Amino acid sequence: MSFLSAWAISSHTDDVIAGLSPHLLPAMRADRAHAEAERRWHRWRRNPLPDHRTWYSRGGEGAEGRTNAIESFRALTAPGAHVDDVCAGSADPSFSVLDDVWEGQDDDGMFISVHRKEYAVQALFHAIGPARAALLPGWCGTFLLTAAQVRESLPGVERALSFTPAERAAAEARDWLDYGEGEESVLDGPLRVWRTAAREGLGLCGVAVHLG
Repeated sequence: MSFLSAWAISSHTDDVIAGLSPHLLPAMRADRAHAEAERRWHRWRRNPLPDHRTWYSRGGEGAEGRTNAIESFRALTAPGAHVDDVCAGSADPSFSVLDDVWEGQDDDGMFISVHRKEYAVQALFHAIGPARAALLPGWCGTFLLTAAQVRESLPGVERALSFTPAERAAAEARDWLDYGEGEESVLDGPLRVWRTAAREGLGLCGVAVHLG
């Protein structure tokens, strides 16, 4: 199945964050409250997946359980149905993520990762593992934070996305996304935007969506 997905983190004043809240927060909470969400999260935390290049190797002991764990992780880290609907305008035709969230963003205040047949949050979480992923606010790449919440959460985000040279090499080996020339990695962009927003007194909106 072919699809185009995006994960974006954009910077906004608190007034804009307040205006986005009625549209996005209920959808984010609904995706977090999905009946399987907690089970999938705890399954991945208890048993992090091995190198993605071994995921679909044939046969071997525990092959069925491994496949089930992979599909559970993929469902956990794919865009949530409620946020998807809101951002596409399906749930509220007056709202569009392109026009109401991303329009007018400059490079300094935004990180976006767009891929065909891949999910950026999925690759990031696999690259950094569950202990680091648990330090990130929100739910699987989606969040809506005021400027104060951005400042409060920055130390945890720095712990999640700062690496020794050896840790960086290991994370890069587990990130399967292909990047174009000059395109920012999921290992770099989120922390850059977080630091910029904290410095400039801005809030942040993170959404993972299907674009087509």
